[in-house]
Amino acid sequence: MANYNPASLDPAEFINNEEILATIEYAEQNKNNVPLIDSILQKARPVKNGNGCTCQGLTHREASVLLACDIPEKIEEIYKIAEEIKQAFYGNRIVIFAPLYLSNYCVNGCVYCPYHLKNKHIARKKLTQQEVEAEVIALQDMGHKRLAIEAGEDPKNNPIEYILECINTIYSVKHKNGAIRRVNVNIAATTVENYRKLKDAGIGTYILFQETYHKESYLKLHPTGPKHDYDYHTTAMDRAMEGGIDDVGLGVLFGLELYKYEFAGLLMHAEHLEAAHGVGPHTISVPRLKRADDIDPDEFDNGISDEMFAKITACIRLAVPYTGIIISTRETEETRSKLLRLGVSQVSGGSRTSVGGYTTEERPHDTEQFDVSDQRSLDEVVKWLMDNGHIPSFCTACYREGRTGDRFMSLCKSGQIINCCHPNALMTLSEYLEDYASPETKAVGYKMVETELEKITNFKVKDIAIQNITDIRASNRRDFRF
Repeated sequence: MANYNPASLDPAEFINNEEILATIEYAEQNKNNVPLIDSILQKARPVKNGNGCTCQGLTHREASVLLACDIPEKIEEIYKIAEEIKQAFYGNRIVIFAPLYLSNYCVNGCVYCPYHLKNKHIARKKLTQQEVEAEVIALQDMGHKRLAIEAGEDPKNNPIEYILECINTIYSVKHKNGAIRRVNVNIAATTVENYRKLKDAGIGTYILFQETYHKESYLKLHPTGPKHDYDYHTTAMDRAMEGGIDDVGLGVLFGLELYKYEFAGLLMHAEHLEAAHGVGPHTISVPRLKRADDIDPDEFDNGISDEMFAKITACIRLAVPYTGIIISTRETEETRSKLLRLGVSQVSGGSRTSVGGYTTEERPHDTEQFDVSDQRSLDEVVKWLMDNGHIPSFCTACYREGRTGDRFMSLCKSGQIINCCHPNALMTLSEYLEDYASPETKAVGYKMVETELEKITNFKVKDIAIQNITDIRASNRRDFRF
């Protein structure tokens, strides 16, 4: 582990190339080492205590051994433990969100993204504040409460002042019973000062995908523009935390580089945040490269199968048991259904990846960042989740109650978070059912709500939840949160 130091602020030390290569070699040598694999699986299992469960998690090396393992019964055991961990800490709740694309102006030359500067035929668009308001109303009319805003990197067209103005507009829009309660932000790496401004604007999680941790590949994939600076991009989360942002979200774009390398690098980044800042990532996203405008994913030779994608997700769940895992509408209904059982805790629904896409009846393709595989409406996604035993949650209470960063993680690790998340999920689902759901979805939903209320063991919490849901059904609006 020469020069590997997870607590260092130098990317060459906390994303150490030699350590990643040594990890991949170690995993390959031990992929059929049953005693070692059994010991790693035993370490990963959730352990029941008086309040719930605890988990140790896994190091990047241990998780890489499981990822390399090709013994069928052990792979099934990995999946089983991933499901156990998911149930222990997130239950059957699935958080719902939608992306909101503000602008596709971009000065970078990323070769896998249609927003790259050299793409002269894609329609460039930047939302005005009036258009932002219209998009938000459209999203509220679907039932969304949580957004992730997206914008290309362009200091002239998309300066931090524009992003902040958009956030303010989003929060200001109150339409019928709709309100966006939390805005997560996925914009380019920036300065500590700008992260402080985002914190002051009331954002939830700051999200930034590394795309690839392989530095040589990274530089080739980002040949021009400010994103070419690997070190600046890789240390963005450190600056965000220095700027006061408690919750950050990691991710790589699987398909750009060899998945074993990305997997190890991703977990090393999580270890770094824990070592350097005392709290790991709030979320990890697992996107795969998709077709878009002038981008053909077949030109990249590092694509992964659905089977390997599922295994990667399960191994991430074992490695970082308390971190949320996000899967978007990049993936099909079938793929999302499988991964929900293996550790995913957040999904997007009714998504459009084009600038201004929500206010048009037909799905526009001229400004899309990537093809959406799951094109169902939010109502269809909500009913599908419930039909498969999941509680769709529109909850944002943790952000508004200050349960972020290490405060959220301490509650999660102690098993206490379920006393907040379960009733909040049921109350926000009831809001959705009352305000937006189709009759069929509403019938399925209230049956689930009644069933899930019976599972709440804290009688005081149960009584409050029942009363609040009764009030919701009587159209007596409140800002419910535990």
